Amino acid sequence: MVEAFAVASGKGGTGKTTSTLALGLALADEHDVTVVDADTGMANLLFHAGLDDAAVTLHDLLVEGTATDVAEATYDRFGLSVVPCGTSLAGFEAAEPTRLRDVVAELAADTDVLLLDSPAALGSKSAVLPVVLADRVAVVVEPTIPALSDGLKVQEYARSYGTETAGVLFNKVRDDAADVAERAERHFGGPVLARVPDSDAVRDARRAGEPLLAYAPESDAAARYRRAAARLDVRDGDGDAVADRFRSAVVPDTP
Repeated sequence: MVEAFAVASGKGGTGKTTSTLALGLALADEHDVTVVDADTGMANLLFHAGLDDAAVTLHDLLVEGTATDVAEATYDRFGLSVVPCGTSLAGFEAAEPTRLRDVVAELAADTDVLLLDSPAALGSKSAVLPVVLADRVAVVVEPTIPALSDGLKVQEYARSYGTETAGVLFNKVRDDAADVAERAERHFGGPVLARVPDSDAVRDARRAGEPLLAYAPESDAAARYRRAAARLDVRDGDGDAVADRFRSAVVPDTP
């Protein structure tokens, strides 16, 4: 079985990478999970997962003509298989975004759940491809009007390419913004996965270079992410068939 989820937001700073790793660790209790930092321009998952010294990253896999194997860029961390992306401008400029199809296809053949930490905007092929490759998208938004608007744009674009909405995850929710989240729920497809509170534990975990569920597993925020993961309801899929679909995916035009 395998299902690919894009974790997307449409706006930076919503906690998308924190959410990707948190969902991954929660799902890893029952599934073999692979997390890919598909944000080739503004990658930061490696810092959250303690992989800032990784010698081989997704950038290396996306450079045409290299003999780098996907396994070389895949690291075992916190019960997950993690494919981090590099942060250098040179690596980003040398990378060919469409090669992500083959990387994801190879990973899909040997895992249960693929989580693609997607870029925050939809302004390039490298940004939109993860949303198009995924079976479903989990939209991470803060309960603010600009963030909600951007999240809805991501959902609309994903649906135009047949990617379903797995649900919306409201993040960094403060008491004075809870009513905004409640009123916004009806605009998104799929269930509300969780409302994750603004949390010092999340910030402390990020500074420590550990995913939240490894650093503060008993925190309220961690409990909310586990609830969100339980609501994703992972579907069965044929790994080889999914891999073939990824390899033949049409490279989309940017919005």
